[in-house]
Amino acid sequence: MINYIWGLVAESLPSFQAAAGAGAGASGGLDVWSLIWHSGLVVQLVLLTLVLFSVLTWAVIISKYRVIRAAQSQDQEFQEVFWHAGSLSAAYGQTKHLELSPQAVVFRLGYGELGKVMRVHSGEGGDIAQAAKGVIENLQRSLNRGMAAESTRLGKAVTFLATCANTAPFIGLFGTVWGIMDSFRSIGATGAANLATVAPGIAEALVATATGLFAAIPAVVFYNHFNRRIQVLEAEMASFTQDFLNLVERDLMRRQGPAPAETGRQGS
Repeated sequence: MINYIWGLVAESLPSFQAAAGAGAGASGGLDVWSLIWHSGLVVQLVLLTLVLFSVLTWAVIISKYRVIRAAQSQDQEFQEVFWHAGSLSAAYGQTKHLELSPQAVVFRLGYGELGKVMRVHSGEGGDIAQAAKGVIENLQRSLNRGMAAESTRLGKAVTFLATCANTAPFIGLFGTVWGIMDSFRSIGATGAANLATVAPGIAEALVATATGLFAAIPAVVFYNHFNRRIQVLEAEMASFTQDFLNLVERDLMRRQGPAPAETGRQGS
């Protein structure tokens, strides 16, 4: 039985090779570049779109990698400077150059808002300590605006990676379906359902699928990677914001002095 099967295979192999050779000669070769060059207009447009998606994807990947890496590096430098500075004003002056650090940007916005609130209360002649609640609320709103702006900056263009990851396979699938349709149309026109007729169109369709996956896979990988790193940066920003608010609140409580009830008991 096995010998019989091998005999059938040996008999059919020359005809298979001849058909493949005829198909390759008719299409100018079955290598990838030849398939792209001899593909239909629709498939070429699909491939051009996918190549454009791939180029934009790698441009976004390189750009966001540099931005996030710089943000992490400058955040570490900011933390070292901030917690070793003698005062908020000293920390503000020593961290002005850290323009890509989300924490430094949020701190500068909060410090500026704190200075405005202090000047307003000083100009009105009021007790800043008595207005501690209003100061903290204003400062909290300013810090929240800063965090939202920095989160938007860090996440800019990252959504394009998600768009590419979701749409590129479907665009490639469209090219695949169109290539298969064109193959069946050729079969119907020639009336010959052999390998020489079917192979070029199927190969063109598979090239479109492969190009779609080539554009989508890096987009998926780096989208998840960048999202994770951005979440870490946002968590660190939130943690620093809370620490900054605690520092300001403790400073205002020190200015307020002893509570009125305690003062009354000491006097009695």
